Amino acid sequence: MYVLEVKELTKSFGKIKAVDHISFNVPEGSVFGLIGRNGAGKTTTIRMMMNIYLPDSGEVILQGTKIGQEFKDKAGYLPEERGLYKKMKVWDTLLYFAELKGKTGREVEKKANYYLKKFELYDRKNSKIEDLSKGNQQKIQFITTILHDPEFLILDEPFSGLDPINTDLLKEIILELKSQRKIIILSTHLMDFAERLCDHIALIERGRLIFEGPLNDIKARFAKRNIQISCEEDLAFLKEAGIAESVVNSGNEKSIKLKSDVDPQELLKVLIQRNIVIKKYAADEISLHEIFIEATGEEKRLSAEEANV
Repeated sequence: MYVLEVKELTKSFGKIKAVDHISFNVPEGSVFGLIGRNGAGKTTTIRMMMNIYLPDSGEVILQGTKIGQEFKDKAGYLPEERGLYKKMKVWDTLLYFAELKGKTGREVEKKANYYLKKFELYDRKNSKIEDLSKGNQQKIQFITTILHDPEFLILDEPFSGLDPINTDLLKEIILELKSQRKIIILSTHLMDFAERLCDHIALIERGRLIFEGPLNDIKARFAKRNIQISCEEDLAFLKEAGIAESVVNSGNEKSIKLKSDVDPQELLKVLIQRNIVIKKYAADEISLHEIFIEATGEEKRLSAEEANV
């Protein structure tokens, strides 16, 4: 069941078409990844969903009804550009933003204390925002986003400025919120985060939707003839030998795209004949990062062809 439907959203700024007839569906109880490089149109799409920008055309449907301003009360929105009042104290900031969403009282204070302790910021509750590090300000911004217990969470590049430990903590909380049946839209250009957290994804490139759907289905579609190999040797010779279309070297991990007439067993036979020590050999496996590179490269080629027509 789709709880949120984005239909043919389009937005131009002067001669620049930032979003070009984008459509996707957000299933109930999911983490939905809106992925793409910086400047692809992700933030503009989100701002139209949040009624910050009015679309030139298209609409967003929430549970069968076109969304209006009331959607903002149901949503927690973490914008890419952070917006905290630097002179305010942490505790006052949290209660202020909760009150803007109509939430006050002991339950909100209890939840605020819970998240301050979770993020190891309880001892800084009386500090001014400006006295916190960039990473700690980011954590406070995230708490203000979820403190009013929204039905929807829209997180635009939420991991910006966080160290690895706090990144893992934020991922843990996102999954905790998912278990509470929250609908979470995660916008990011970081493919490894999207792959670990998201059930469904939509890839945007140059304002256009490249694909969308369940992550497992998309990976299965792109993984055909793709082999993941863990070894120390250089496998570039596979292209010269006419076995592989491409060889992506990530250190000890290599991703091989076989030519259409090559069987995976033939590749394995060649590697054994060359005495290559294989620690891992996985057929039909591909990372979201590789899918992104392949899909956006094809889109760039098609755009170039269109420009020359």
